[in-house]
Amino acid sequence: MAYKHVILWSLKEEFKNDEIRKGIKEGLESLDGKIPGMTYIHVQIDPTDGSNADALLENVFETEEDLKAYAVNPDHNAIADQYVRPYTEVRLCLNFKVED
Repeated sequence: MAYKHVILWSLKEEFKNDEIRKGIKEGLESLDGKIPGMTYIHVQIDPTDGSNADALLENVFETEEDLKAYAVNPDHNAIADQYVRPYTEVRLCLNFKVED
């Protein structure tokens, strides 16, 4: 069993550009291998026409406790504070159990 964490962001209008999106992707994906229990991370920053979000984060954790620890992990929060939170208008989150 694993736990998936999915985030959708809509950026503030003045920050809807490739440089900001690229920073979000590179910043978050730099956490790969640094977060205990996180087995997968991917950030999508190239939405197609008809999308109403600008970026998506998808990551997988071994346990629910690992997912909860991620939320308060200092490395994760430093990246989010620098590359994500200042530019975000709307954030949607869905966490769920993945059955094997």
